[in-house]
Amino acid sequence: MISHPPSQPGGLPPPESLSPPAMYGGQLPRDHTQAILEVTKHVAALLKQSGQPFALAGSVAAFAHGVPARFQHDTDFCVRHEDADAVIQALEAGGISMRRAPEDWLVKGSSGGEDIDLIFELARKPVSTELLDRAEVKAVDSVWMPVLSPTDLMDSRMAALCEHYCDFGDLLPMARMLREQIDWDRLDRTHRADALPDAFLYLLERLRVIDPREATP
Repeated sequence: MISHPPSQPGGLPPPESLSPPAMYGGQLPRDHTQAILEVTKHVAALLKQSGQPFALAGSVAAFAHGVPARFQHDTDFCVRHEDADAVIQALEAGGISMRRAPEDWLVKGSSGGEDIDLIFELARKPVSTELLDRAEVKAVDSVWMPVLSPTDLMDSRMAALCEHYCDFGDLLPMARMLREQIDWDRLDRTHRADALPDAFLYLLERLRVIDPREATP
């Protein structure tokens, strides 16, 4: 289950979450990294107000766990498919422009020129209550929100590896920074039969980021 600081039993801290943070008078900062953080905080505040379960994902989630900021072109949130309509309504009511995507596993939004992805499927599996329950409440640039656990975050990144996208360099910093927080045995069991994720785990062994795995019988 999500663990909450004791000062706020049964809810997300702190009281500032009761209203979405102001975004510089309606204008996002010019710096792309800070702009992504402002949009992330705004969306998280709206989602907390809606009462729908969610978790921050992607590069901003990695940042929340301590990985240096290296944001992509958007901010990602995991929500259950059955909550999609309620979540979209809450974000639109908060001034977020939403649109359906060609893919059936996400919905896209935008705010101040920055993109937002609501993801219904992660690591080739539907976003579930169990996945969201494993999220950890973290402060993202002073706003508290549930963030995918390090293991689930790495699982999602490894599942995305394919012949058209195989950038280990993007995963190595996360593996090094979060290695003590990741259940590598679980990832080995999940991905050993998949060539590219298994190759990444082998690379981590050779670089001594993780301990050698037991050979498959």
